[in-house]
Amino acid sequence: MRVILLKDVKGIGKKDQTVNVKDGYATNYLIPHGLAVIESKGSIEVLKEQQADKAAKDAQDKKEAEEVALKLKDIVLEFKANCGADGKMFGTISNKQIEQELKDKHNIVIDKRRIISKVAVDRLGYTKLDIELYKGVIGQITVHVSQK
Repeated sequence: MRVILLKDVKGIGKKDQTVNVKDGYATNYLIPHGLAVIESKGSIEVLKEQQADKAAKDAQDKKEAEEVALKLKDIVLEFKANCGADGKMFGTISNKQIEQELKDKHNIVIDKRRIISKVAVDRLGYTKLDIELYKGVIGQITVHVSQK
C-alpha cells in the first residue's frame, strides 16, 4: 500500500515522503497513529499545496533575514566595562547582553544562541560578531567596549 508520511518514521522514511509499506502495517499502525495517510489524488494535491506554502514562507523568512543583516552591518553596540590598572577587562560581554542591547536600542529581536562567533568579547576595543539569522544568511555586528 502506498502512503504519504505525515511524520518521520524510523526505518520507513521522512515526513512528506511517499512510501510503499505492507497493508497491515499501514492500516494497523501508521494511519491510526497519525503517522501517514493513504496516497490518493486528493492527498497528493494537499501535500503539494503544503509544500508550496512552506516554500513561500521560507522565501519570505529569508528575505526578512537579509534585510535584518543589512541593518546589522551599520550598527555598533556600545558597552562600558570595568578594567584593571593594566587595562585588562574584568569579565566579558555576554551574548545575552548583546541580545538585550539590540532589542532595547535598535528594536531587532534575535536569539542569543544565533550568535555563532566563537570570539569572546573580553577586551577593550571593537569586536565583530557573526549572527546566523536564517539558513545561509549571516549578519555581522560590531561591538565596541570602552573603559568605565
